[in-house]
Amino acid sequence: MADTVSERAKERRPEMSGHKGIPKGVVLGKDGKPCRTCASFRDWAAMTRKNTGSTAPTTSSAAAAAGAATATPPIDKPPEDCPADVETLGRGTWTFLHTLSATYPSHATPNQQSDMRAFLMLFAKLYPCWNCAQDFQAWMQKGGNEPRVRGRGEFGTWMCEAHNEVNRKLGKKEFDCRRWEERWRTGWGDGRCD
Repeated sequence: MADTVSERAKERRPEMSGHKGIPKGVVLGKDGKPCRTCASFRDWAAMTRKNTGSTAPTTSSAAAAAGAATATPPIDKPPEDCPADVETLGRGTWTFLHTLSATYPSHATPNQQSDMRAFLMLFAKLYPCWNCAQDFQAWMQKGGNEPRVRGRGEFGTWMCEAHNEVNRKLGKKEFDCRRWEERWRTGWGDGRCD
């Protein structure tokens, strides 16, 4: 069984015949075409440069002249006015989800709980990165990972645990879930968020 998101993505990647030249890290969508929101900008840019023969985009002739003397390093983040890559999408999504849990009622009504469960299920089905969506759906279906939405405290902790699961898969540092409210609701005790 695969241990990382990228390994699982490779296992689920549609057949590569006829898709020569697709670099490592670019995931194919269910339609068999490269999935922009499933790949990092670096991987996407590497694919497009390979397909066009270009080495790197430039923004001006001065930049082109300056870059002629030295190799242009790969760009890790897309310009802000470009479609989101998997990393930009992920950061924005986690900000939204943690803020959602931070503003959730302390004691949710049965209707609020039902609405939040429905939202999370739909969110996991409709997320633009299909392999990320499948991973999140599978995680929520495992025993003990069902959304806990009776109130803000348990929902915020559950959201932190979900985020830490993704962080583990990506080899990133885990967050101390005992501190989720400081990070997403009240701000840090040192006053830097005030």
